[in-house]
Amino acid sequence: MPHTRARNHSPIPEVNWDSGLKEMNETWKGAVACLGVAVFFIMTIGIIYWQVVDQPNKNWIIKGRYSGVIWERNTHSLILQTLSEDKTYVEINVGNFPDIEQPFVKNLCWLNKTEFCYTWDSIVDLKIRLDHSFSDGTECYHIDWMPKHCDIKVKDCFSMTNISWYGGAGLSAQHWPMNNVNMPLQPFVISSLKSHPTGFGSVLERYFLGSSGVSVRVNSDIPISISIERNKFFCVETPSSKEKTPLQYTVCIGQTMRSVHQEMGNQLHDNPRMLPNVDILWMPLWKHYGISDSAAKLERELRSFHNKLIRHGLGECLIGLNEHSTMLLSRKDHTPIDPHGVHSHRQRRGPHQVRHLNLLITTSPYASINSEPFQNYLKEGKDNYWLSLYSKVDASLTPVLTKWKSQFSVRLNITSENAVNWYLNTVRALKHKLGAEYVTFEGVEGNTFLEQSIQPPMGQEGDRYTGFLAEMAAKLGNSTIVTATTRSSHLPVFVQMIPLHSDWSYSGLKGIIPSVLHYSLLGYNFFIPDAIGGTLADEFLTNEELFIRWLQIVTFLPVMSFNTPPWVCCDDWVLNLTRQYIDKHHNFVAPLVTKYAEEWISSGNPIYRPVWWISQNDPVAFTIDNEFLIGDEILIAPIVEQGQVHRDIFLPGNDYKWMDAKTFQVFDGGTVLKHYFCSLLDIPVFIKTS
Repeated sequence: MPHTRARNHSPIPEVNWDSGLKEMNETWKGAVACLGVAVFFIMTIGIIYWQVVDQPNKNWIIKGRYSGVIWERNTHSLILQTLSEDKTYVEINVGNFPDIEQPFVKNLCWLNKTEFCYTWDSIVDLKIRLDHSFSDGTECYHIDWMPKHCDIKVKDCFSMTNISWYGGAGLSAQHWPMNNVNMPLQPFVISSLKSHPTGFGSVLERYFLGSSGVSVRVNSDIPISISIERNKFFCVETPSSKEKTPLQYTVCIGQTMRSVHQEMGNQLHDNPRMLPNVDILWMPLWKHYGISDSAAKLERELRSFHNKLIRHGLGECLIGLNEHSTMLLSRKDHTPIDPHGVHSHRQRRGPHQVRHLNLLITTSPYASINSEPFQNYLKEGKDNYWLSLYSKVDASLTPVLTKWKSQFSVRLNITSENAVNWYLNTVRALKHKLGAEYVTFEGVEGNTFLEQSIQPPMGQEGDRYTGFLAEMAAKLGNSTIVTATTRSSHLPVFVQMIPLHSDWSYSGLKGIIPSVLHYSLLGYNFFIPDAIGGTLADEFLTNEELFIRWLQIVTFLPVMSFNTPPWVCCDDWVLNLTRQYIDKHHNFVAPLVTKYAEEWISSGNPIYRPVWWISQNDPVAFTIDNEFLIGDEILIAPIVEQGQVHRDIFLPGNDYKWMDAKTFQVFDGGTVLKHYFCSLLDIPVFIKTS
């Protein structure tokens, strides 16, 4: 029997619940889907807001024991600060590449707490490595930018805001600190400042020191260019090339500027420091000013000049010859033969007529193509002794021409060991022939390979070329003077300071003390200042006041150097004053320099020191460029302004006592003597008493 469904007697109509439930489920599914999309949209907006708006402007990317590195997203800067963020050591602007928003940088080396890694939009890789292997209070960050492609320039700029910077390269108008300098971007190599006054010279190191207690040392194996914008920043940049050239440098922080320099400055080289022949400290250097066209005439001039120095009571001295005069004497036959084959008693000269004089001769790695010696070199088959290029036609060697002292010349091929040995033996023979103890090695500036667009051999790229020449010159002995140097502060050589203008500017008198402090900070304590009055104009000085103020400064430097004889420029009383200052240098300064030379050998501390060496935390001391210390015990504060007989003098060291060497009055350190009187005859000197 078929099943019969019971009749519904309810007044509620019958409803199909299955179909209604289906309709309701579809509605809820749509609502849930819309809600999910809305939530996802809100979350996306929130994340974007967090990253772009609500995200802090800076975040720590690596932390050390005392400091750390912060990424500042607004300025695209790396900032080194104390962990408490109460002190900024340095701000490094890296916003020059790429110009895109980097709201948050994430460490790709997060497993290693001493490293930070990041990739900038597939353009460049950044790696920062923390180094703790130093004394307490000092730590370093090794920063490495590696381009991902060729022809990418990498550039970092170091802020000068609230920081005074020192180091780098010498300048034609030296400032201390270098914040007041403007320099266009150019390769960081030493140039001849006579022909290229806006270049770098004559002492250069890839080392910079900041008053906040920070140092920057750029890797010595990479080519770099540097620019300086006054009171804003200095920038280090790699050149565009077909190779991926990294930018690598180390930033170190310490408790004070002095402490970080004592830690890091000693790492500029790994070799033991050596002293040059310091006998020259007791011999004033007088540059011979005659212009001779024959050796016989030159000999007469030298004997006459020497006799004048003796007659004026200027004591034992060293007479400096330029390269032209040196070559004249080198070619002289000192035992002439009678043309008839009979020795003439009148002609026979025997020993060299100037061997009894103390001569400083000058040589260079150049040879004029018109000179007889160069022609002889070619005849002797020594054409490979000069920097040359191979001909593509017959594979013959053709010397590369350059200009030296307004003449077309060739330059010694320092890549040839035979050429270098031949040159050194030639100079040694010349020293022996003329009885000269000291020799000046000119023409060390620049890089011939860079100037001639020649691919340099390994080890002679960029500023390494000058360093190689300095090392070559040092093989002549510890009585060698070089006109430029780098990477060689440990060598036993003297460095000739750049020629200066005969005026009161930073290119003249006012630039002497900044140069002294610059040379000494970089480890070049044994320098020879430009001759009193300046030699750039190649004329005698006629300004009596300028001569005296210049004389007073040079008296306290390692070597006293003269170009203008005082009997030529000035009255007799200036000649008497010159004798007094020469005696002061001989009896007081030279022994003091040799005393602190021993400290330099053992510790690396400079002989000539800025006042902030003692007043390490006094911002006033950071910018004083007209005072200097010899060791920690003598303060020199000369007059460097024309027509002035008063000046303010800063006495460093809050716990020091300073005695005026003239009046014997004692003053407290950490104070400023206002409107201190100093006549034209005097130079303010203060001696530490406690």
